[in-house]
Amino acid sequence: MSQPRYALYYAPPAQSPLWRFGASVIGYDAETGQDCAPPPLRRFDAARWREITTEPRRYGFHGTLKAPFRLAEGRTETELRAVCRRFAGDRARFACAGVKVAAISRFIALKPVSPSAALDRLAAGAVAAFDDFRAPMNEAEREKRLRAPLTARQKDYLDRWGYPYVLDDFRFHMTLTGPLEDEERALAEAELIEHFTACGADGPLIVSEIALYRQDDGPFRLLARYPFGS
Repeated sequence: MSQPRYALYYAPPAQSPLWRFGASVIGYDAETGQDCAPPPLRRFDAARWREITTEPRRYGFHGTLKAPFRLAEGRTETELRAVCRRFAGDRARFACAGVKVAAISRFIALKPVSPSAALDRLAAGAVAAFDDFRAPMNEAEREKRLRAPLTARQKDYLDRWGYPYVLDDFRFHMTLTGPLEDEERALAEAELIEHFTACGADGPLIVSEIALYRQDDGPFRLLARYPFGS
């Protein structure tokens, strides 16, 4: 078995329309560890849809706060859970304007309807608070990240925090597909807008907890939720 990876994510409540939408779209429920039936599709067959959602299915439906990391030498999951409880306990729930289906570069995701300073602060806090638990990148991991075109600042973030899209370069999103070519991306966006509109997940996004995910040899699983102010 490879060394586990952990991540701190925003995960909608398990019984919420937004969670059911995301789990159905990617074909996997990270809370139960079970596959999900896809939504009814008009523009794709089920086999192709499963192909284009392979990447987000590996990570589970989520919005990244602290990107996946291996535990640093000498740190334990028990310690990580304790810091999750303290981190969440020091915070108060807040609401954002909501999310919408949109293309981000070559993939489709949910992203905020309008910028949220509260979400940005939550992610920045998580990046710093949990960094002592992060093992340094190995050379292969760093080379993989550098294959993407990164700005000088993003390269600095990569070396300092192990992930390039943090702090000033953080953009909250919840990934729904892998990278797609233009024509197929437009079809997927139209498909997902229809399903999102019908699922009842519009309205404010309530952020009241963080979630700890763990990956062993398969996809990430949701280990625990940590309510704010508890």
